[in-house]
Amino acid sequence: RYHGRHQLNRHPDGLEKCVGCELCAWACPADAIFVEGGDNTEEARFSPGERYGMDYQINYLRCIGCGLCIEACPTRSLTMVNFYELADDDRRKLIYTKEDLMAPLLPGMEEPPHPMRLGETEQDYYVQGPELARGRGVPEGETVETAKEEAIQ
Repeated sequence: RYHGRHQLNRHPDGLEKCVGCELCAWACPADAIFVEGGDNTEEARFSPGERYGMDYQINYLRCIGCGLCIEACPTRSLTMVNFYELADDDRRKLIYTKEDLMAPLLPGMEEPPHPMRLGETEQDYYVQGPELARGRGVPEGETVETAKEEAIQ
């Protein structure tokens, strides 16, 4: 059964989900996927992790549509969408690049690269440790450290 064309997905802020791990390329039995990972910098960030898929290509002349690449993706970056018309009279157009595969930007998303955005208050960050188990945030006027100390006692 054919699943459709591949798509590289984004996080809600617009950053790419692909971390350039190349597991999809290793899983592909037809050797149809080429991935080259690159390192993120603090000034220009393409994905939330340390790395991102700098160069990404899928050769649809080789792809057999098995979906093993989808199963291998640890971040659910690579999925298949309901687009089935891949016929073309030029073989070069059937090698899809990262730009062809990226999901479109939705309203509220920012085009990468962009730096990680800092939160406005302590409530913008994840609460860890005992605070998470209790299900409460950091009270007004306290820091995360003092709230953790109170929760332990």
